[in-house]
Amino acid sequence: MSFKSPRRPQFFYTTAPLPCPYVAGRTERKVVTEITGPDADSLHDRLSRAGFRRSHNIAYAPVCPGCNSCIPIRIPVATFQPDRTLRRIAKANAGLEGFDVPARATAEQFQLFQRYQQARHGDGDMATMSFYDYRAMVEDTPIETFIIEFRDPGDHLVGACLTDRLGDGLSAVYSYFLPGLEKRSLGTFTILWLIERARQLGLPYVYLGYWVPESRKMAYKARFRPSEVLQGGNWRTLTDADLCSESRPVPGESTMVSEPAD
Repeated sequence: MSFKSPRRPQFFYTTAPLPCPYVAGRTERKVVTEITGPDADSLHDRLSRAGFRRSHNIAYAPVCPGCNSCIPIRIPVATFQPDRTLRRIAKANAGLEGFDVPARATAEQFQLFQRYQQARHGDGDMATMSFYDYRAMVEDTPIETFIIEFRDPGDHLVGACLTDRLGDGLSAVYSYFLPGLEKRSLGTFTILWLIERARQLGLPYVYLGYWVPESRKMAYKARFRPSEVLQGGNWRTLTDADLCSESRPVPGESTMVSEPAD
């Protein structure tokens, strides 16, 4: 006679208050849980659909007192239609080629990561990361994760995106680019590339993390239309009214690593 092992209970914890990285003067708190065990992939899938994000083997979501500005956003691949600006960005980067590579940190990636951090986020914590810190960010994952390397015709690495494979899509975890190419909008191009890659894989969504209207570096995600936001525990289409209104999910509703704006 055989017995099924009881499902291990999932514990959630709340972090201490810290300054908000997106909106000045606000306080950030997160609810976190560990992603481990043989069911890590399915657990991560469920948490992602509920608005959580992954860092190392931890999934987290914001539970900030009095603030609901972080809104999970994803792109439905089948209905996505790039506008004129997005088509122009795709054309400007037509010479770049993206490669899926295993989630293994390399010296070449780290050199680009350092240049990006020093140029764009020199006063941030990530600017002081060592190679071992970077390797942990890339390799410490309990689920299927890979890196997209973007290379120019001379085989120079000009961008990279750490990406999670979900049961229903691709999730952009963190991306970084060669400083001085801001006019190429490589952050936006990365998302366009992910959408096409998801389409090739038959996956319905690309998860972008948080849309934070009050934050310039996070507000750009709403330019990808149509897109869906998580509100009231359900994903719904982002509307023009959402872009104009001040309405946000009410406290306690499910909401979702920060991808840099380009």
